[in-house]
Amino acid sequence: MERAIIIGAGLAGLSSAIQLAEAGRPSLLISRQQSERAQSVLAEGGINAALDTMGEGDSASQHYEDTLRGGAYLADPNAVAGLVRHAPEIVRSLSELGVPFNLTADEDIMLRPFGGQKKRRTAYAQSSTGKMIMTALIDRARSFEGSGLIKRLPHHELLRLLISGSRCVGVRVRDVFSGRLADISGSVIMCCGGMNGVFPGMTTGTTANTGDAAAALFSQGVRFAGLEMLQYHPTTIGIPGKRCLITEAARGEGGRLWIKKKNGQRWYFMEEKYPELGNLMPRDVVSREMYFVRRQQDTEGEVLLDMTELGKEVWGSRLSDMREEIKSFTGLDPAETPIEVHEGIHYFMGGIHTDEKHRTSLSGLYAAGECACQYHGANRLGGNSMLGAIYGGRVAAAALMSDQPEVGEEQPIRFSLRNDEDPLSQESRGDFEQALCRVLLGGLGIVRSGELINAALEGLDELEKRGLSPREKNKLRLGRAMLLSALERRESRGAHFREDFPETDDSQHSTVTAQIIGGEITLGRFEIPVRRAEPEHERS
Repeated sequence: MERAIIIGAGLAGLSSAIQLAEAGRPSLLISRQQSERAQSVLAEGGINAALDTMGEGDSASQHYEDTLRGGAYLADPNAVAGLVRHAPEIVRSLSELGVPFNLTADEDIMLRPFGGQKKRRTAYAQSSTGKMIMTALIDRARSFEGSGLIKRLPHHELLRLLISGSRCVGVRVRDVFSGRLADISGSVIMCCGGMNGVFPGMTTGTTANTGDAAAALFSQGVRFAGLEMLQYHPTTIGIPGKRCLITEAARGEGGRLWIKKKNGQRWYFMEEKYPELGNLMPRDVVSREMYFVRRQQDTEGEVLLDMTELGKEVWGSRLSDMREEIKSFTGLDPAETPIEVHEGIHYFMGGIHTDEKHRTSLSGLYAAGECACQYHGANRLGGNSMLGAIYGGRVAAAALMSDQPEVGEEQPIRFSLRNDEDPLSQESRGDFEQALCRVLLGGLGIVRSGELINAALEGLDELEKRGLSPREKNKLRLGRAMLLSALERRESRGAHFREDFPETDDSQHSTVTAQIIGGEITLGRFEIPVRRAEPEHERS
């Protein structure tokens, strides 16, 4: 049978491959690194589901409302309804696969509070939830690898899609060890993660996510959306090559943010400004408040995350691995010393534009996980990323099988091309990537304006005058689309805050799309779908 090609072997990719295999359909997992090194392993805090094991009267309906509200109502309500409705079953199935979620005294799944949510609905395995879930899915995938339904092609990267007319018919990949190239036929599910490589050193994601796959698709005319929506996580620390995340669970367990006033007093600014949720306001709100309080005339120094009041039980059974990570990178024990934190780019709400079933603008091409613009609108709630990747991977696989119930013969993979036969084989230069990052950050910071965005666009014009390789040109095009999308959204909504348009404008309640048409970046607007029906209200 013709195989499905999956680009990326993290949560979304594994979920797609397992869903296909359970239906008897073969797939090929292509990734630069093994699943054990995928960005999904870095996820710490937990995965959301309205299990209501804490007796708070939680429901899928409330999870739905929190998700839409957190995303400033830019997400597809029908897609979100499916996400939250299936969340309890997903988390229960992960537990059955062996994920060691923390448990209550009654041996049920324990839930912790997370930002932007009034109920405790985040299941967790200490602060290594991503690693534990990935381990379980890797083991499940291996059972199908033995039968040949799942095959792997590690240390390979996507160079370009193979397109016939208006249909994706396969991919061209490169072995990053040998440089050999191969054209592989089949329908494609993109699960390549976020565009971290466009902002080297400034994101919490893995440095292996170069952004080249997304940039290649954009340059080939695939429609993207929501590119202006970058999530800055408020609590990160700098380490060589990237930002290290201090999970939101630290604040969920009682960690407090403060900054020193010039009179020497500690100012717990989030608790004063937002008494209901305090330090657990959505990430865009917390990051902006940190940005502003550092610039007030009556404050000094940096914002500190104070976890010194957390009890021994919290450190021993819920945050022990996070504590060791902070001690390793900073030399400070967070149980004894407040930790200086800064905002870092953490998640890309925007990406490949998909419909509710994860179909893209190109027939035969699907997308799931962080590379897709789907469930999170203008701001992602903590705990929804792993859920969205797992559920999205399932939905994309189901859509592929629905679209192609009849399958042909699987074609063998032949490495018949040399490294120098495709100009995209040449990797981006480090100095170009750093220059691109500096320019983009100037226009896509936590606080933006038309003046800053236009200055960044002029910076790209200057950068484009250099002798750029095809891969570098692709990244520059994608960066330009980000800036143009930010310029187009003349309001403040979610993660997108403009000083010159500080209010939310109901007339802008639509998704900004970007696509290369006739060689030029063309922006559009996609109206938010009408909600068909309420999600299920019964408790899971």
